[in-house]
Amino acid sequence: MAASTAATLVERLRGLHLRMVDAVLAGDGLERVAELAAEAVGGSVAIVVPRLGAAVMAPQGSPAADRLPELRRYVADCVADRPAHPPRGLAVEIPIASGDETVGCVLLLEGAGAAIGEASEYLHLAAVASLTEVAVEEARDEVEQNLRGSFLEDLRASAGLPPDELVRRAARLGCDLTHGAVALCAELCSDRPRHVVATIAEDVPGALAQHMEGTAGGSPGGRVYALLPAIAGADTAQTTLAAAARLATRLQRHGIVGLSSFYADPAELGRAVQEAELVLDVLTVSGEPIAEDINQGTYRLLFRVLASHPEEVRSFYEDTVAPVVRYDDQYRTDLVGTLEAYLAANCHMSATAAAIHAHRHTVAYRLERVRDLTGLDPMQSEDRERLGLGLKAYRIIAPRLPR
Repeated sequence: MAASTAATLVERLRGLHLRMVDAVLAGDGLERVAELAAEAVGGSVAIVVPRLGAAVMAPQGSPAADRLPELRRYVADCVADRPAHPPRGLAVEIPIASGDETVGCVLLLEGAGAAIGEASEYLHLAAVASLTEVAVEEARDEVEQNLRGSFLEDLRASAGLPPDELVRRAARLGCDLTHGAVALCAELCSDRPRHVVATIAEDVPGALAQHMEGTAGGSPGGRVYALLPAIAGADTAQTTLAAAARLATRLQRHGIVGLSSFYADPAELGRAVQEAELVLDVLTVSGEPIAEDINQGTYRLLFRVLASHPEEVRSFYEDTVAPVVRYDDQYRTDLVGTLEAYLAANCHMSATAAAIHAHRHTVAYRLERVRDLTGLDPMQSEDRERLGLGLKAYRIIAPRLPR
């Protein structure tokens, strides 16, 4: 009789295991696995997998469902190897383990119809099926990451994707670029790229984000690239830019963030990515003064021109302040700093002298040297405007100038 009972249990376990794995492979997820386990044990079963952000309870409508937040916290503490107090009424706990790593738990709350030993067998099968679900989700995520990475790499490389193909590829990844986007490029100083990507997805629904190692910045954390799709509203560009700015502020604790301007035409999104990279390069090497107004009108216009016609910005720099920059490099002077201070002080000599801790005559002499080197007179309104714009062009292209 005992042998017959054991054989029957083995047969039931085998059948349940097949049904659970079939449920996972059919895409029914952990909800169905929990349902099958709950039916087998005659009690309330919870499956919690923090890595997937999953916490499910069966049977549906169970009074114990209200305790899911508590169970989620408990399992999160267990997985993170933090002190954790077992929740009340916990009858059986089976870890979901991959090698030596625990990724979640299957929990049976009190009130089960099956004996504890038999219930443990059923819950162990649920843990195995849950691990299969983890593997399926991670494989799916890896494929999607590769697709996102390939798409963003094509944009970075200026592959010249036709707009309709670009929009279609993005749509397959859940990102609607029909009405344009803002590009984001972040150089990470933290080792939490997944968290950064998740933050972007949480803040901007439909955003397309990907961590890329070994990119030009060379930072330990690599770079994260993202496209933040247009947000419909009375002023789509401003609404989208405002959301992008809020996200950039939130991400600053993870690294330096560069944003492009808003590009309404999907055909220009490759330039948007280049512009975000340019902004990041400038922020990486600049000081606070430029960081404060780098997203304002003149700078933003120059970034857009540089992304599409870099030779024009470089030519303007050469025609204005380049001789002054080279003179400073050669003779260890600070004509550029004096000119910037003079323009910032609204061309007031005394205020400029106070700002750079020099005599008024020193300021006048340096401005004369600027005029001699450039042919542009800082005392003349039209020349002054050209010099001011030339300084902005210099600050933007400085990271790319030969050292």
